[in-house]
Amino acid sequence: MLQSKLNRRFFLGAGGAVAGSIALGGLGSSAVLAAESGVTPDKVLADLLAGNKRFISGKAKHPHLSRERIGLVAKGQHPLAIILSCADSRVAPELLFDQGVGDLFVNRVAGNAVDPLLLGSMEYAAEEFVPPLVMVLGHERCGAVAATQGCVRSGGRAPGNIQTIVDALTPIVGPYANDPDAVEKGVQANVKAQAAAVLAQSAIFREKVEAGHMKIVGARYDLDSGKVTVLS
Repeated sequence: MLQSKLNRRFFLGAGGAVAGSIALGGLGSSAVLAAESGVTPDKVLADLLAGNKRFISGKAKHPHLSRERIGLVAKGQHPLAIILSCADSRVAPELLFDQGVGDLFVNRVAGNAVDPLLLGSMEYAAEEFVPPLVMVLGHERCGAVAATQGCVRSGGRAPGNIQTIVDALTPIVGPYANDPDAVEKGVQANVKAQAAAVLAQSAIFREKVEAGHMKIVGARYDLDSGKVTVLS
């Protein structure tokens, strides 16, 4: 365990010069800042949902987009949340949560599906910045879910590397393929499964969640209303 932590610190110390962040005592500087300012996972979640309400009402503040902000975060980033969302063009976390440059560490892939490469990206952010909140964000009428269920029903295959997405999602959303509300039930099941997968597949995230430094939640974005609803 000690050797593992030393290796992680060495890697992140080297990466920090690129990322513009300094590791302090084995915890990212964001963890120290969060502890000093009283920022908690629940506070970050509440702030994101408040931003979503502004987005829905058409009263977005569009914070942290100034030239001064760009210059500030160029020296070092301290995102307050890691977001894993679908690559769908209508689901842009910075917009729907009314956040700005440097506020969110966003990872996007069709079907918001966890795989080793994407999880590595999220773990890097967890180790380097220790943001209090991790959110897996799915959305209404997800095309990846619908396509997967279509393949399950037909017994066919998706073209090219799209089949990789189908293979990843089939165990989760396939059981709902013949349900009258197949896609919606699949979307919600997938969000919960992917949030659980982040924890199950990553010792890094388990360590931080168990220490109380992080919280992992799943959420659903409604394409019609613009509202984000926490599912778990």
